[in-house]
Amino acid sequence: MASISANEFKLLRDYIEKSCGILVGDEKAYLIESRLSSLMAQNGCNTFAEFYQKAASDRTVGLRDKIVDAMTTNETLWFRDTHPYKVLDEVLLREFADEIAKGKRRKIRIWSAACSTGQEPYSISMIIQEFARKSSVLPLEYVEIVATDISPSALFLAMAGRYDKLSMSRGMTDDFRDRYFDQTGTVWAVKDKVKKMVSFKRFNLQDSFVPLGSFDLVFCRNVAIYFSEQFKRELFRKIAQMLRPTGILFLGASESMSNYSTEYQLMTHDKAMYYRVKQEGKV
Repeated sequence: MASISANEFKLLRDYIEKSCGILVGDEKAYLIESRLSSLMAQNGCNTFAEFYQKAASDRTVGLRDKIVDAMTTNETLWFRDTHPYKVLDEVLLREFADEIAKGKRRKIRIWSAACSTGQEPYSISMIIQEFARKSSVLPLEYVEIVATDISPSALFLAMAGRYDKLSMSRGMTDDFRDRYFDQTGTVWAVKDKVKKMVSFKRFNLQDSFVPLGSFDLVFCRNVAIYFSEQFKRELFRKIAQMLRPTGILFLGASESMSNYSTEYQLMTHDKAMYYRVKQEGKV
């Protein structure tokens, strides 16, 4: 495997941050070496400097997409950290159902940002399906889940909705597996009733959020940790602008809003923490 020089690392680090927002720390040159070496060889480059020049001059952005794909961390599991799903089930869906019953709401829009291979949006869909099955007070046609990711390969797997034994062992309970999946050999496929609630789109969090519309609930979990301080502030500001009045943002268990935004109010339920957008400026 080719080694990367300090100058080559700086060139590619800046290129990656500009392309997708991911900030590779100075101590993580090995990440670029290990994740891009094979791609460098496939493109006939002998050094990382040659590889950078080829990527920077590629007007088709095809190589850029492959670099972003290689550098994206697709670590995920079903019902990750459990607490956000408990809040969704015990607090938010009850609020939404009550508003629907009173004629105050006709749509529930949820965004799963950086959805990786689909476990998060499908977990959200299953929680909603389960709530509706038990309570019969939430019409499923009122719910829309938009799931986005920058990685083409991750989105391909997410849209297929097919998972192997290892993927299913990571957070999936037996009763949910039996109720919401069909098994064929060693593969479990998400049932259509779960899939039809979710629409997948390729999206770069650096782009304008306007085309996505507004949302009642945003899951942006375990992704901001890879961004610069400035980009985190910009990200949370843009999410606040797209959230409807009383809209909710979920971050990852190790993430915090502290020092990045004053546009949210910290909320708690049991052991869960989440953020409700403040009402100033909301219409």
